[in-house]
Amino acid sequence: MTDVDYCVVGGGFAGLTAALRLKQAGRSVALLEARDRLGGRTFTEVRADGAWIDRGGAWIGPGQDRIYALMNEFGVPSYQQYTDGEAMMVVDGKQHRYTGTIPWTMSPWAAMNLGAVLLELGHMCKSIPLEAPWSAKNADKWDRISLAHWLDSNTLSKPAHELLETAIAGCYTSDASEVSLLFVLYQMASGGGPGFVLGVKDSAQDARPVGGMGAISGPMAAEIGDSIHLLQPVRRIRQDVDGVTVRSDEMTVRARRVIVAVPLAIASQILYEPMLPVDRSFLHQRMPSGSIFKIAAVYDEPFWRSDGLSGQSAAPGSPATITIDACTDAGRPGIMCVITEGPIARQIGQLDEPERRTAILGALVERFGDKARSPVDYIEQNWSAERYSGGGMLSHAPTGVLTQFGHALRAPCGRIHWAGTESSAVMCGWVDGAIRSGERAASEAMEYETVTVAVAGGRSTDR
Repeated sequence: MTDVDYCVVGGGFAGLTAALRLKQAGRSVALLEARDRLGGRTFTEVRADGAWIDRGGAWIGPGQDRIYALMNEFGVPSYQQYTDGEAMMVVDGKQHRYTGTIPWTMSPWAAMNLGAVLLELGHMCKSIPLEAPWSAKNADKWDRISLAHWLDSNTLSKPAHELLETAIAGCYTSDASEVSLLFVLYQMASGGGPGFVLGVKDSAQDARPVGGMGAISGPMAAEIGDSIHLLQPVRRIRQDVDGVTVRSDEMTVRARRVIVAVPLAIASQILYEPMLPVDRSFLHQRMPSGSIFKIAAVYDEPFWRSDGLSGQSAAPGSPATITIDACTDAGRPGIMCVITEGPIARQIGQLDEPERRTAILGALVERFGDKARSPVDYIEQNWSAERYSGGGMLSHAPTGVLTQFGHALRAPCGRIHWAGTESSAVMCGWVDGAIRSGERAASEAMEYETVTVAVAGGRSTDR
């Protein structure tokens, strides 16, 4: 049996951050990770030529202070996302090249409707209290309807509707009918509004760490050191008056407290003794992840740049729904990132790999020309098939979940504390949110320890 002060379950950024802060505070830690790698829903692959590809979370932006703080701590610089040239929207089979946020080359009515809906969403986001979105004035009303229902009622232009549904629902890697409007407003508000969530420059995709996300998680892991245990999926967590016992197939860890830092759907696969409070248990059942493919097509050079394009494109219903330039700070080789989410991702997931590759490259050829047909490398990541991620980059709340069970997102359950980007009131859904949650959970666990020790007579104050 391994005896430590704290056990951390999950080696993504939330778990790594919690373990790092605990260790830096002088506590002993055991971090158990189910996979044979760290990073969770981030995954950086370094090619033989030195270029790196982020197969999961990749971008950073203004206001994401905690990931920038970690980068400063470990000496990881950033570089700006390439945005020179025109972006592209494909609507009703017609390509629209544009600059800025809205493709005004589509019909003026559609563009105006698109802008008006985004403006209204931004206004609604301002009424959301981030620490408790379920207490918003219109929370009950907004949590009863899906994003799809609201878009149907407020988007009068079909092209605008298609683009909005693709862009917004894609954030949750699910169909718009699956996601509560209240959850959408909360998640957007946590990042500053729809402009930040959907934008590139000065927004959520403003920059990237040099070396990818692995350039941050690698030094974190090195400092945590031999406290990390890979290939240890946790099966059972038992808590008693003196501590917790955490069991994987090959390890047993005894600790004062445990921080569970895995996606909600994965947390439900652990057996808890005694059983979790009903609302927390039901929350695990009711916040699923969606489907997403993230594909890197690698070329000798980023040819789209010389063609006057930024590489950013969107085409609702296409097997290559969204593209973005994913080149490293060196600019070569050319790396085009393709992101396909939700129902379309499930559909192309039913194809075999050669069929899927043909469909993806065919869509790129239609948008960027024949040079896109023959990449020197093609790397795809199907997050839906990742057993210990459970699907997309962010678990989402269907209708009725936040108002009924949202209060259980962060509340400890006895000696069990919760981390993960979904539990962050700021930057929920981004790596920065995961880092914030890990720091919160570590601080929370140590605070409980301090309060307990300070109680006269040794009476426990655990709640």
